[in-house]
Amino acid sequence: MKKVYLDSAATTQVRPEVISKMQDALANCYGNPSSSHGFGRTAKTAIEKTRKTIAKYLNAHPAEIIFTSGGTEADNMILRCSVRDLGVKTLITSKIEHHAVLHTAEALAQEYGIELLFVDLDGSGNPDLAHLESLLKRDGSKKLVSLMHVNNEIGNIIDIEAVGKLCLENDALFHSDTVQSIGHFPWDVQKSKAHFLTAAAHKFHGPKGVGFAYIKRNVGLKPLIFGGSQERGFRAGTEPFHNIVGLEEAFKAAYDHLDEEMNYVMELKRYFIEKISKAIPDVAFNGLSGDMEGGTYTLVNVRLPFDSQKALMLLFHLDLKGIACSKGSACQSGSDIGSHVLEEILSPDDMEKPSLRFSFSKYNTKEELDYVVEVLQEFGSN
Repeated sequence: MKKVYLDSAATTQVRPEVISKMQDALANCYGNPSSSHGFGRTAKTAIEKTRKTIAKYLNAHPAEIIFTSGGTEADNMILRCSVRDLGVKTLITSKIEHHAVLHTAEALAQEYGIELLFVDLDGSGNPDLAHLESLLKRDGSKKLVSLMHVNNEIGNIIDIEAVGKLCLENDALFHSDTVQSIGHFPWDVQKSKAHFLTAAAHKFHGPKGVGFAYIKRNVGLKPLIFGGSQERGFRAGTEPFHNIVGLEEAFKAAYDHLDEEMNYVMELKRYFIEKISKAIPDVAFNGLSGDMEGGTYTLVNVRLPFDSQKALMLLFHLDLKGIACSKGSACQSGSDIGSHVLEEILSPDDMEKPSLRFSFSKYNTKEELDYVVEVLQEFGSN
């Protein structure tokens, strides 16, 4: 049976060179990075080298990079510590954020009594910047804005520099979940004006279980996890050295080959849109995922003109055919809960139709996309 993996927004295939680097680290560099002997110093040196590498590509300072277990921990840490340590009384976000942000925001509103506000969205899922500005100006409370750069379900890209500028003008903190964009887009933290960013290695062909937070220097956050003095005392716990060097290898590869791989994946997306639009004329694209300019080049979210009975069997049928994709974000798979993102932007009638997210990588081919479209067309005609 043919196997086609089109779920790279959930997690990516690990690059072979990353696996080799991690295997070498596991076999030959097993010292605790906090130890003072040579084994430990070797590991510690490599961790600091990784920190400098990331900082260089992001135009950040190495001290602003804190290693975490991934994006969810980084989002939780930033939001929680901002409320606890920085006097944040109002948290402004949107209803289509990743649940790592939404659920944390809701918990903070309950625990600390902060005000939780949601910026309006247009019909495509873009935040209304005029409304955001009005929320920022509504009172004198300390505010934190949390808006993701690239939406993980519909692929919309916010104008992060415009949001950063609004926050700067209104003395607000700005956090952006950049898990779907770091490793896929060029970054300059000086231009974005964001105080906080988050990343996960497994979204750009690195290992699971490791990521980082960008935390602007002197912003005033204190540790969430206490214990040892790792990560300059900000995050205690023995560093997963093999994962961190794997992250570095994946990060470097992503940016050293960014233009080439971006163009390749962009062409795959363009090809898929053309093929499925011809094969299934009534297909629609959710959010800006079908827009080659307004949406990320890495995914499409398609709404198929199939009835509700067919919708129930669609993902199962695709899996039987060896095709991997998502109904929504992978964090919701196995749940009967529908996509909270699509519920915000689609009509009840459109929500009755099956929507699927197909996300691409450098490892996909046009022949695979031909097969997927053929399977969908055949399913719809039966």
